[in-house]
Amino acid sequence: MQLEDTQWIKNPRILEINTWPWLHFLSETFNSQTTLKTIPNEFFNQEIKYFDAVWLMGVWERSPASKKIAFEHPNLQKEYRKALPDFRDEDVVGSPYSIYYYHIDKNLGGIDGLKEFRKRLAEKKVSLILDYVPNHMAIDSLWTFEPDLFIEGTLDDLMTHPYEFFSIGKKIFAYGRDPNFPAWTDTIQINAFSEEARQKTINTILSIAEICDGVRCDMAMLMTNKVFAKTWREKAGSKPIKEFWEEIIPAVKKRYPNFLFLAEVYWNMEWELQQQGFDFCYDKRLYERLIHEKATSIKDHLTAEWAYQIKLLRFIENHDELRAIENFGKDKSKAAATIALTLPGARLIYEGQMRGHKIKLPVQLGRRPIEADNMNLFDFYKVLLKSIPGREFENGSWALCETESISSDNSSFSNIISYIWWYDENYRLVVVNYSDSPSKAHIRIKPFHFEGVNWKFTDLLQQESYTYSGEDLFKYGLYIELNAWQGHIFDIKKAN
Repeated sequence: MQLEDTQWIKNPRILEINTWPWLHFLSETFNSQTTLKTIPNEFFNQEIKYFDAVWLMGVWERSPASKKIAFEHPNLQKEYRKALPDFRDEDVVGSPYSIYYYHIDKNLGGIDGLKEFRKRLAEKKVSLILDYVPNHMAIDSLWTFEPDLFIEGTLDDLMTHPYEFFSIGKKIFAYGRDPNFPAWTDTIQINAFSEEARQKTINTILSIAEICDGVRCDMAMLMTNKVFAKTWREKAGSKPIKEFWEEIIPAVKKRYPNFLFLAEVYWNMEWELQQQGFDFCYDKRLYERLIHEKATSIKDHLTAEWAYQIKLLRFIENHDELRAIENFGKDKSKAAATIALTLPGARLIYEGQMRGHKIKLPVQLGRRPIEADNMNLFDFYKVLLKSIPGREFENGSWALCETESISSDNSSFSNIISYIWWYDENYRLVVVNYSDSPSKAHIRIKPFHFEGVNWKFTDLLQQESYTYSGEDLFKYGLYIELNAWQGHIFDIKKAN
């Protein structure tokens, strides 16, 4: 089965895996050298069944120069020892975002291993996503032998800004960067305005599209005309008429129409990147609201137009962020996950999140610490993933529900977030008390057709059922009373 011939579902569940330390963990667990070619059946028969896609993070050949820089960096050394108390020199494998060449790393099983892994995913109807890094390559990348791909500097640039420029032979090049932080000194900056660089990107992604079903594009907003011009000014050359992604994405989709483009994007540029062709964009704003803000702010976020919501990627953890259970706390993380995984758009879980792993691993490491699994949390996630609106709502609709006070002295109703999915006779109502105190409310379930009959509400999280008359639901709304950070996912059907 070739997944490039199939359509992506509209609300895919994606599992991100930090590939190198994951394979090392499997090797130790099963006491046998594990590569992408020899993944144990347990993964495909058990964990993968909850997902529609796997994002293998960090499969490309890593730079020897990046590995050396990563090993010698004093601040990174502190992070390594914080994550791995028994840290060893050989644990440093280099940054997965300082790519030497777009070949599957032989340490992970090479191209044959990836093909076997993809084949086994396809048997489970699961798609495969890989990384693409548009902004930079490793400073020793094979691409540096090709002309006109990178931002060039002068000897004066090198002398006055030695942490922003470097030399290769007689040429001076810029390190990769974004405009708000110091340069990444293990990378070389690709010129987004260069015709040669754009064509190189097209050709590279076309070759990647032969071996997977989509790419997660690292820091995709850095390549937009306005950001790139602000970052590099005259060194970038003339601003092209077309945006970078408006050239890249259609060229790839012309040959692979169902190939998926996922953008890591910040700075409130999600809508802009969606308009430039991305299928999904990170919803970092929701992530920040879930951490720092109240339910009312989250509900404001969810009033955005459907066309925008359906192309967002929701998450409460990934390889760049703190582990969710550490960042949110156990109970709040469960409430946040219930929201993030039941909204329209793509839903992302980072490997280890479901098991309550607490240690954020630096991406330069190829080994991770052994952590005890939180089986209560794992059981919660298994039930949650079975309960979230899936393929049965593929062509359905979604709406935010109104919450109302049940009495003049009740203000806790504002803590409750609720929304409904529906398609034909299928209804799925999500209700979450996103606060640290008990809360209660009446929920107006619109647009719901009550029809004067009785309705059975089955809470899929607790496996408890309640029956309500349509007349009461229409007149008063659904009465909800929840303890701190608790929630319901109701499957609604007409009662017999």
